[in-house]
Amino acid sequence: MLASLIIVFREILEAGLIVGIVLAATEGIAGRGLWIAGGIGAGVLGSGVLAVSADALSGLFEGNGQEVFTASVLLLAVVMLGWHIVWMAKHGREMARQMREMGQAVALGRKSLFALAVVVAVAVLREGAEVVLFLYGIAMSGQTAPAQLLGGGALGLAAGAAVSFLLYRGLVAIPVRQLFRVTGWMIALLAAGLAGQAAAILAGADLIPSWGDQLWDTSWLLPENSLAGRALHALVGYSERPLGVQAAAYAAVLLSLTLASRLVGREQAIRRPVEVSRPAA
Repeated sequence: MLASLIIVFREILEAGLIVGIVLAATEGIAGRGLWIAGGIGAGVLGSGVLAVSADALSGLFEGNGQEVFTASVLLLAVVMLGWHIVWMAKHGREMARQMREMGQAVALGRKSLFALAVVVAVAVLREGAEVVLFLYGIAMSGQTAPAQLLGGGALGLAAGAAVSFLLYRGLVAIPVRQLFRVTGWMIALLAAGLAGQAAAILAGADLIPSWGDQLWDTSWLLPENSLAGRALHALVGYSERPLGVQAAAYAAVLLSLTLASRLVGREQAIRRPVEVSRPAA
């Protein structure tokens, strides 16, 4: 539940910030609300089609094929989570500028409201597709009940929409960069946990070596089926009896994402003073 809440909150907040920037840049344009709402609806519809397609595709696999498919979904979710963290850290500011420029172009009559709706639809579809993929990967891991997954998603949707609206109206002054940094670390731990689960599934099907059947046993201290154990499993991939390959996959993904985030952060810190000192045209 907590994992789905974090993922949905993060994605909805990003989509909400994009929509908020477009709304602010097109303030006073007649009919803009209808076109933006249409773009949001189209993006949500596209995400729904993707969700139905993924569920139908999973039914085509049986036996080891089902395990391979499940592991593939989890690994794809890991790749998307990693790409999401690094790409947003590097291009988030640029994307916000592009959305603002699009809204201003519509306000000046250089672009149509239809073009604005398409931009919003693509942004919502991108975030919605990521939500579908991540939640489907969590569901395929079999560790979270559907009701908990939907409940966490609903809470994340409500919280993300509320924070986005308050930011748009200027009613709160949340440091968005710090908020994204915290959720970024939480998503990195989640990605590492999904990678470990995928490795454990493949090792259980004898498709990859296990590198040790049980590195340690902490079931006496924190059972995985306890409330705290389930929460930690969902958030950071906790396992009371991990396989060697499971721990290796976890460590490799977490280390890779940490290094990539630091490199991107260092690059942005170097570029920012240059951009600030650049004379205006």
